[in-house]
Amino acid sequence: MAPKFKYGWARPGDINAFFGLVLDNIAGLMLIVGLLAGFGIPADFSLKHLIPGTALGVLFGDLCFFYMAFRLAKSANNSNVTAMPLGIDTPSIFGITGLVIGPAFLMAKERLGSIEQAAVHAWYIGIASLFMSGLFKLICACGSHWARRVFPRAGLLGSLAAIALVLISFFPLIDVMSSPVVGLTALVIVLVSLIGQIPVPFKIPGTVAALIVAGSIHFLMLTCNWIPHGAPDVDAMAGLLPKEWLSSLSMPWLSVMGEAAGYLPIVLPFALATVVGGIDCTESAAAVGDHYPTGKIIAVEAFATLFAAMFGGVCQTTPYIGHPAYKAMGGRAAYVLATALVIGMGGVLGLLGFFYLWIPKAAVYPILIFIGLEITSQSFIATPRRHYAAVAFACIPALAYLAVSYANRLFFDDALRNAGVTFQTLSNQHFKFEMTTAKLLANGFLITSLIWSSALAMAIDRRLKTAAIFFAAGGLLTMFGIIHSPLDSNAVFLPFALGNFGANWVLALEYRSSMWNLAIAYFVASGVLLGWSYFVPEVAMGAPQDE
Repeated sequence: MAPKFKYGWARPGDINAFFGLVLDNIAGLMLIVGLLAGFGIPADFSLKHLIPGTALGVLFGDLCFFYMAFRLAKSANNSNVTAMPLGIDTPSIFGITGLVIGPAFLMAKERLGSIEQAAVHAWYIGIASLFMSGLFKLICACGSHWARRVFPRAGLLGSLAAIALVLISFFPLIDVMSSPVVGLTALVIVLVSLIGQIPVPFKIPGTVAALIVAGSIHFLMLTCNWIPHGAPDVDAMAGLLPKEWLSSLSMPWLSVMGEAAGYLPIVLPFALATVVGGIDCTESAAAVGDHYPTGKIIAVEAFATLFAAMFGGVCQTTPYIGHPAYKAMGGRAAYVLATALVIGMGGVLGLLGFFYLWIPKAAVYPILIFIGLEITSQSFIATPRRHYAAVAFACIPALAYLAVSYANRLFFDDALRNAGVTFQTLSNQHFKFEMTTAKLLANGFLITSLIWSSALAMAIDRRLKTAAIFFAAGGLLTMFGIIHSPLDSNAVFLPFALGNFGANWVLALEYRSSMWNLAIAYFVASGVLLGWSYFVPEVAMGAPQDE
């Protein structure tokens, strides 16, 4: 009689894997609170309303992946199966906070005049957007490979690299360098250990070593009064056992679904990126011997996203691309179980307020910089060499968003607004023209990056007709404000009314000129490529060969 199979689901390597995964998620949760605080949403509000549901999404997803590891180990008769890691999607943190919740809060505050009411309204927008994102991913789970048939890898990964390099790496770097003694120390430890692959003494994980060393320096400097203590912006004790997030279960956010639909051009590309990332993660797991079903992996992340939304979460979950690294650490399944419990219970019990209060951002944010660099480098590694320029091309619209985001923060400052200084009252017409153009590039920049990099990749492969189709699609999307919306709210619109239908959605007359100029520009570029294609024979996909 054959011995009964037993899965070795907990190993010493799970300790290293746990610290890597849990600190990544803690950094993400802290980043959500910090970024929204930059828009004026109180940190206490975020910790009591947004964070518990977001953390529960991680709990749900990691528990599912924990179970799937047992199923795979039993079916494959393999006791060395490593569970897929899941956590908060870092690119989406910047997308949902900087492009959806933050702008929605600023507009609601101007309209309602109350920070509390505006924060609640923006929270509802975030929940509704996340719910629609989860539904989209659930649909994609039924045909998860279609994205790769439509878009070249340079397009999909180029738009992700734009987020990773320009936003994920840049914004945390500001917090890191605001406390340079602490931040640069942590950054060096993280990058040397994780990218340089140089082991830390005593086999301490690089992320933990950075937190210990840099955190110790931070508290030493505080004790010696070398840096100011600062007034805490969070009452951690008052945040224990928060109940505010439970109000989302009555689904009051359904009342803002129409307004939230205007943010779909921003939300859906991030959801699509996690679907493609889920496919990549599944394939990378298969490469090291763990053959998970792609559709089920994406379905789990879709249901985890929906689960988070129902409990007031605002940021989607995704499988993490580091499965082979966690397997190399010796992790099996215990590390995802431990991460699920720590993050989920920490959010529900209100313990994350203590993390936010005690852990210096400069010590933990280097993890996010590492993630941004890793995503960017992997985007190039996984892309044919001839398409490198297309990946780089995708970053340019993101640079426009970076410039516009700081200008918007400046003009939304109360001191300027109370003094009557707005963008419209500026006297430098050339600057106003440049900023208006930058705003057009910034609005919907993720889809713009996808179109531009995909078109260039197709042109490099001498597939000019396909490149022409991408530019024509860009023209159509411009006509509806999905990209290059001239509106400050980045809302979608109709280019013209169809009788009485959509009269309230038609773009205002003063904005139509810029919209039509851009749309026609795309159509002209498409026509040029289409005509050019008759003089250049197309070649099979994948040619010419890489150098």
